[in-house]
Order: sequence, then structure tokens, then C-alpha cells
Amino acid sequence: MRVKRYVVNALPEALPMIRSELGKDAVILNTKEVRIGGFMGMFRKKKMEVIAAIETGAAAPAAATQPKKAAADVQRVVHAIQESKRQAAATATAVLEPPAPVVQTPPPSVPIASPSQSINRINEDLLEEIRFIKQSLKQLSMHKPEETRPLAIQALYGRLVQQEVEPVLIDRLIDALNEKLAVRQEVINATDTWSIARELLLDWLAPYSNQSINESARIVHFVGPTGVGKTTTIAKLAAGQSIKFGRQVGFITSDTYRIAAVDQLRTYANILNVPMEVVFSPMDLPKAFKQLEDRELIYMDTAGRNFRNELHVSEVNSLLQSSEQSETVLVLSLTGKTKDMMAVADNFVKYGVRKVLFTKLDETSVYGSILNLALQHELEPVFIASGQTVPDDIGPFHAERYIDALLGAPADE
Repeated sequence: MRVKRYVVNALPEALPMIRSELGKDAVILNTKEVRIGGFMGMFRKKKMEVIAAIETGAAAPAAATQPKKAAADVQRVVHAIQESKRQAAATATAVLEPPAPVVQTPPPSVPIASPSQSINRINEDLLEEIRFIKQSLKQLSMHKPEETRPLAIQALYGRLVQQEVEPVLIDRLIDALNEKLAVRQEVINATDTWSIARELLLDWLAPYSNQSINESARIVHFVGPTGVGKTTTIAKLAAGQSIKFGRQVGFITSDTYRIAAVDQLRTYANILNVPMEVVFSPMDLPKAFKQLEDRELIYMDTAGRNFRNELHVSEVNSLLQSSEQSETVLVLSLTGKTKDMMAVADNFVKYGVRKVLFTKLDETSVYGSILNLALQHELEPVFIASGQTVPDDIGPFHAERYIDALLGAPADE
């Protein structure tokens, strides 16, 4: 058996050297980090020591038929590794320290219980080294410079960054895209890249698409931060239910913090000829529900607060308790910062909120937050609102239209 030691900067650097010198059948027996060079114990460079070996002569017979031969091979490999380590350590010490008497000690004996056990142990070590090499190569491929990617992939990556898609989702999409492109032999252009990316994203969003407010819910609560347009959104939905479907709708508002908030909803109530009740605390809710007991559907507006604060979320949640079938919808503005939206969503998800409605689509061209909230918080988009026109500027969420807006046109168009 031929054993050779390599000292390289990183493990992948040793692979072509091993293949060229020992051949493709060589195996790595051991790797470890060493420090060499320097002056007076300082400025030593970190290197990687790799021990590789290859069988010489004829192939070794099976361990079951010649156990003595297998045991001898195992012992020679172990002694070779130990001798290589001892020589490397002696060389490094000689460079850094004054010469000292060398005491020759015989190499420790290696207890070998049986040839099969020793071979199994070496096989386990080899498998561990193979796993390490595969992981190293995978990390190198994942962190390769962006400029080495195909131009179409670079363009797609830039588009997703511009759309404020979370980095972990971008990496996940690029990896999935590369896997699909790897099986295709022809040159891939931007149109093909965009098409495959669209298919992947639609597949990811499938569990969160085609959602709506439960038709069996008689009470629908709307919660969300200040300024996201909850009151106008309620008016749009109520007008649609009242005018288009002829349902008897009622309003409840607890937004007594904001100046003129009650008057704004009352104005919409008068226009739509819808009764409205105002509550100041959870104790007022039973009376309000009693006044609206003849209504088929009740929309409840809540006060906008700083819902990054979990205490405020808890206060609003106390108003959402009902003995009847109800549902809660989180309202978020697409003009908000993605980080803030994620923090608000995280607090409401703790209370079981799963439906989300996005507003102000017409005031932004960045849509990544919808994908982020759906895939990372499992929120289900139910409506998208844009503009102030009641009831026209609102519609159900369509994943296909959304992905088209998110990706935009391919880079070569």
C-alpha cells in the first residue's frame, strides 16, 4: 500500500493532486488542521494535512478468506499514518524551537480485535471523509461568486432582491432552479429561466392560494397597524356584500383612539344604509351584538396600534372573543417595511390569525412581502386592495397575477 501526505490550504485543493499522483482509486485516510512556518511561534499559517493511500500490486483478497493478510494491511496503514504525523510534528518543532535530543520511542501497538472489525472501522472513517468532501463541495458551489452564474440567473437574482424577497427564499429558489436547469442540455435563456421560476413559485404558493373569508363566519374582525386602510377596506367589502349579494351587513367599531375614525366609518354606514355600533371595551360587545342580531354579517373595525408591541396585540385580541362563528383578518399595507410587517405578523400568528389582506397595491412596485409572509409565516392572502374607490378597488388574491407582477418581464425582453 502506498501512502502519501499532502499539506494544502483547503481540502478541495488536494483532490486533483491525489488523483494525479495516486490515481482515481486512491482514498483519503485522514485529514486534520496544522500550522506551519512563522517566526518564534508567531505568524504561523493554517494549513490542512491530508493523508491519502492507494493499494499497490494485485487487489487485496476478501477479508473473509484471508483475515491475516487484511489485518497486516490495516496495521501497515495505521503505522504509516502515525509515522507521517510524527515526522510532520518533528519538522514543525525543529523550525520553531532550538534542537533538542530526540528520544526514539517505538510506535504504540495497535490492538486489532479482528480483521472484520478493523476493516469496518476504516470503512466508517472513509465514509465520514467522503461526507466531509461532499459537504465542502456543496458549500463551495453555494457560495460561488455571483458573477460566475449565468446572466439569466444573475438577472433573476437581482430582480428578487429588488422586490425585497427574503435572502433565504431567494437562495432556495436559485438552488431549485439550478437543479431543473441541470437536466436540460440546451442553452437556457432568460425567458426559460423566468418560466421555470414562475412554475416553482406557483407550486410553493399553492397551499396559500385560492383562500377567502369563511362564508360561515357571521363576524369578521379586521386588525392591523395604524394607517393601513382598515376602515376603507371594510367599506369596500361591505358594499360588495350588500350591493352585489344583497346581504344584511352591520358595523362595529372599537377604533376610538384615532380622531374622526368613528365618523369615517359612520359616513360609510350612512351611504350604504348599514347600522353601526361603537364599543369602548370588551364589556360593550354583548350589547352591540344584541343590537345587530338581525344582521347576516358583521364587520368589526379595531383600533390601529403599534402591533410590534405584543401587549397591544393582546389588548386587541381580548375584543375578538365571540361565541358565534367568527374569523379574524390581518390588514397590512404593501407600502410598509417588510421587517415591520414580519414582526406584526409574528405577533398575530401566535393568536391563530391566518388570513391576511394587503392594501395600497397602487402605491408601490415592490411585492416581495406577500411571498415572505406566505412562505415564512404561513399566512393566507385573501384580498388585494388598491385605491380609494368603494367598492371597486379590491379583489381576491390571484397567485398567477401576483407572481407575474413579482417577477416582471424576462431580462431579454
